[in-house]
Amino acid sequence: MTTAVRHFMPATARRLIPNRWDLIAFPLILGFLLLATTGIRATWAPITALQTVPITLDPDHLPEYALRTTLRMLAAMVAALVFTLIYGTLAAKSRRAGLLLVPILDILQSVPVLGYISFTVTFFIALFPGRVLGAECAAIFAIFTSQAWNMTFSFYQSLRTVPRDLQEVSVNLRLSPWQRFWKLEVPFSMPGMIWNMMMSMSGGWFFVVASEAITVGDKTVTLPGIGSYLAMAIQNKDLPAVGWVILTMTVVIIIYDQFLFRPMVAWADKFRLEDTASQTAPESWVLNLIQRTRAIQQLLKPFGKLIRRIAQLRLNFSLPKGIHSEDHTPVSRGIDVVWWFLVAMLAIYSANIMVHFIAKEVGVAEVLRVFGLGLITLVRVSLLIVVASLIWVPLGVLIGLRPALAEKIQPLAQFLAAFPANLLFPVFVVFIVHFKLNPDIWLSPLIVLGTQWYILFNVIAGATAFPNDFKEAAANFRIRGWQWWKKIMLPGIFPYYVTGAITASGGAWNASIVSEFVSWGNDKVVAHGLGAYIAQTTAAGDYPKILLGISVMSLFVVLFNRLLWRPMYAIAENKLRLN
Repeated sequence: MTTAVRHFMPATARRLIPNRWDLIAFPLILGFLLLATTGIRATWAPITALQTVPITLDPDHLPEYALRTTLRMLAAMVAALVFTLIYGTLAAKSRRAGLLLVPILDILQSVPVLGYISFTVTFFIALFPGRVLGAECAAIFAIFTSQAWNMTFSFYQSLRTVPRDLQEVSVNLRLSPWQRFWKLEVPFSMPGMIWNMMMSMSGGWFFVVASEAITVGDKTVTLPGIGSYLAMAIQNKDLPAVGWVILTMTVVIIIYDQFLFRPMVAWADKFRLEDTASQTAPESWVLNLIQRTRAIQQLLKPFGKLIRRIAQLRLNFSLPKGIHSEDHTPVSRGIDVVWWFLVAMLAIYSANIMVHFIAKEVGVAEVLRVFGLGLITLVRVSLLIVVASLIWVPLGVLIGLRPALAEKIQPLAQFLAAFPANLLFPVFVVFIVHFKLNPDIWLSPLIVLGTQWYILFNVIAGATAFPNDFKEAAANFRIRGWQWWKKIMLPGIFPYYVTGAITASGGAWNASIVSEFVSWGNDKVVAHGLGAYIAQTTAAGDYPKILLGISVMSLFVVLFNRLLWRPMYAIAENKLRLN
């Protein structure tokens, strides 16, 4: 278009003329939309298509399988984000709701994915009879359960540790609760939230096999995806196929790191709590590309204005109790009594149903045996949390304080976090069987694959969000060595570490399901523990024993969190928060 013609065009029309950056961005956006549409259309096919087009180990099908798996994980991520904002807000802002919702969250993160699948796959298939959509929803829900809990804990921790001076500023500006939520609390939670979203996406890969190749009793549902491909490769002892899975996972992780998470990290850097800017900030070529476009920016402006207007609405709703409010009036005490009576009755009723259901099929001896297995798994989990903390806390701080290093480490950390333990089964099974080793010891490293990354990602998030002002003050006062760790950095990242450790603990219990009972073809290696018990009873379709195993696991996790992690959370909220 000539300069003369452009001169006589209205200003609005001139802004819609694509520039060279639009010509690069448009094909990328259209390509992603086309791929998403292709994958979504397959979910409306009849469920008989899963039998007529069986899973094949031909590598040519891996791009399609990777697309289907990635769409499921992204759908689960959206659901987890919505759940996080609602559940985390209620738990943090309502005293009465928090006393109930936080223990429930402890239980939910401890219930293994296999436990959810056992009771939900039939429900979702019945909800959409004769359609692949039912099986897809079951898989998405299973992936959701491996993503939502650590995101919710991160958001809950952020809401509980918003600096008091910022809260006072929001009060002085007369922001409504709705405005304060979107203008203060959500932005404050962004650094930790995004790193936990990365961890959730990677953690979803860990259980993608259980989500796409579902076997409960005599029911088998296999969805096209990388997980089902890997399950077949393991069953057939096909090492080249396992290699193709590793290559495909690497490519997919690099793609969504570059096009999703790295732009989010660069965008969220503006929400860091500091008065002086850091000399180095994270960058993203995708974010830079979108910001340099002309036509795409104009097309996105109406959506941006709509979001800003929604965030600026003066909705004056309020929850019963604020984070730090205390109300000892007779009316409040009366409401507390009624509330706790209802909670106690609900707990007694639920426990009564579970006890009667379990008692029909299992006896006292079986219950005591399961508790003993739970103690064995508890020892494994505790030792691995200690080892992971000693390794990844200092490394996480090193990475988080150096944005340039974090950009390089980020895709590698995502790949290692996403690396399913199933891919190591051949090595461990062959090694243990050949040398006749003790599975109770040599299968334990598989559990750490599901624990250490929660600690690493949360510590990186804490170090990334650490105010640059404090770092400069420490440098000016020449605080170094152990004093720097003790007085500056460890208190600064402590709330993030506690969040990571809690979710790592839950992740370890989940990982024990696939790590204490492993197979390679017809060879099976079993360690003593609660995870192996649940895996074996799930494969057998023994629902009373499945429920018993899940109940015992939930009890262990809740008690462990109540006795250790919750007091540490209280320390983080009251003594180590940024005021």
